[in-house]
Amino acid sequence: MPTVSVDKEDLWERLGQKFTSEEFDKLCFEFGIELDEDTTEEVEANVKKGLPAERPQLKIEIPANRYDLLCIEGISRALRVFLGKGKAPQYRLVYPPGGEAAIITTTVAPETQKVRPFFAAAVLRNVTFTQRSYDSFIELQDKLHQNICRKRQLVAIGTHDLDTITPPFRYEARPPKDINFVPLNKEKSYTAEELITVYESDRHIGKYLHIIRDSPVYPIIYDAKDHVMSWPPIINSEHSKISLNTRNIYIDVTATDLTKINIVVNIVATMFSEYCEEPFTIEPVKVVYPDGKVVLTPDISGRATEAHTSYINSCTGLSLSSPEARDLLEKMSLPTELSSTNPDELLVKVPPTRPDILHECDIMEDAAIAYGFNNLPDTFPATSTVAQPLAISKLSDTIRHEWAFAGWVEVLPLILCSHEENFEWLNVKDDNETAVKIGNPKTLEFQVVRTSLLPGLLKTVRENRSHALPIRIFETSDVVFKDRERERQARNVRHAGAVWCNKTAGFEVVHGLLDRAMQMLEVPLIHSTDKNAPTGYYIKERTDATFFPGRAATIFYRPPTPKPSGALQTIKSVLSSPSDLEIGKLGILHPEVLEKFEIGYPCSALEFSLEPFKQKMPAMWTNDD
Repeated sequence: MPTVSVDKEDLWERLGQKFTSEEFDKLCFEFGIELDEDTTEEVEANVKKGLPAERPQLKIEIPANRYDLLCIEGISRALRVFLGKGKAPQYRLVYPPGGEAAIITTTVAPETQKVRPFFAAAVLRNVTFTQRSYDSFIELQDKLHQNICRKRQLVAIGTHDLDTITPPFRYEARPPKDINFVPLNKEKSYTAEELITVYESDRHIGKYLHIIRDSPVYPIIYDAKDHVMSWPPIINSEHSKISLNTRNIYIDVTATDLTKINIVVNIVATMFSEYCEEPFTIEPVKVVYPDGKVVLTPDISGRATEAHTSYINSCTGLSLSSPEARDLLEKMSLPTELSSTNPDELLVKVPPTRPDILHECDIMEDAAIAYGFNNLPDTFPATSTVAQPLAISKLSDTIRHEWAFAGWVEVLPLILCSHEENFEWLNVKDDNETAVKIGNPKTLEFQVVRTSLLPGLLKTVRENRSHALPIRIFETSDVVFKDRERERQARNVRHAGAVWCNKTAGFEVVHGLLDRAMQMLEVPLIHSTDKNAPTGYYIKERTDATFFPGRAATIFYRPPTPKPSGALQTIKSVLSSPSDLEIGKLGILHPEVLEKFEIGYPCSALEFSLEPFKQKMPAMWTNDD
């Protein structure tokens, strides 16, 4: 969830009321946002110490889909309406003095289709900024870039002082060597090729270079005098930069996603149109695409949809009348009218600032928030049901209880781990067909979804080296494998694993733990050469780089076969070989593995899949379960 910092006194002034920290926390909770921190005490403490201090800030957590609340302007508007201190503003498109013919035009070149094909723009006229409103304008762009824009990969925003550039504008795509301009906060001109090198070491700009670095052409925006305005999605030009003194702002938005570009241009334009001389007015821009299609942006007409009072009541347990439901939706900044033909129908006008409203259930949710979740009636379900655990969950609990009774300690490490921990540290080679890898990991600790429980167990041993020996820990949880046949290209598999760490290796200890688990599952121990045994488990020596040579074994399970239904089936079952499954492994861990995990004592490990046994669970349940 994004966190937005707002000036406390500014917000109180906008709301026309002061709140204590507890009162505002309650208001936020009722509205569906959360007060994360009030810095007033920290600021006051710094002032008493004679240290420099900023004005008190309120740090508010915002739902990820509420882009209209990513700045103080949007938060204050929504809360004013929620508190009944005003109505939602009506945003209007206004033409320039010359009428429709004087609308600024931006022409999109065909080459842009190779890199960022979509373009949108808006103009804010006669804007008056203060330092705090200007900072809020810049911060909103950054919040959008990090959120819906996916770090500028899908959408990029540029803002320009319209008085320093000459329309009409051109959105083109050119080879890097043909682009030359003075970038923001620089004094000399560079080609795009040179700027790639210049910004590689820049902590802020460098992380966006990969978006277009390998493209044969780079997007670029020019004015009528061939001044470069912006090099999306990297940086604007020094020539058209905005400042506190800017009066007329040109907003350009480029994208690879048509839906998101419309959302972004609407949010930026509507949020800061309140600073125009005529508040909440936006001047449109005409965009001409290569195929001759002309689009007027932004489209702030909103969207008409329908909701039903009966649906709201059925979901919330209320008995609202249609006028009452309308008033609740108005409280959430959703203009609503009653239908003249159907008393149950509500005609809702979704404003351009609410792209999160997709279905009738979203409207119902807003009505519930306005009514107050804590005020909703508590009711028993109309029907009685008896819950039953999933077989695999019941099986996991059985193993967990038995191993805990045996004196082992359960641990719960993270399901994400580094690539090294999952492969290299276990002496396993990555075939690129096993592990699900995170596309953009936050840290090196979270690069892949684990395919084994061992990395988490061994890291736990490492972090508890100071504890008395022996250390005996276990886990029953999911690992994840790639599976091209699945819709999501991956599957979860429930594993059980354990590690014993002591002054001696203790292979017999983990072997005994396996035997206890199988005993509880009523799976008998059989010999690997016994072809007549209907079901059971056995172990066979294996060669595995994770384990010490000659001290590792594979666990095999022979599932029970259905009883033959006739003579022919009986003959087939006698002649066929048992279908034994490889379900896991156990052994003494290799010293190289222990060294990489910084463990100074020998360890034995056990890990096997619980999936083949889940069909046994319904037969093992009792009436008490």
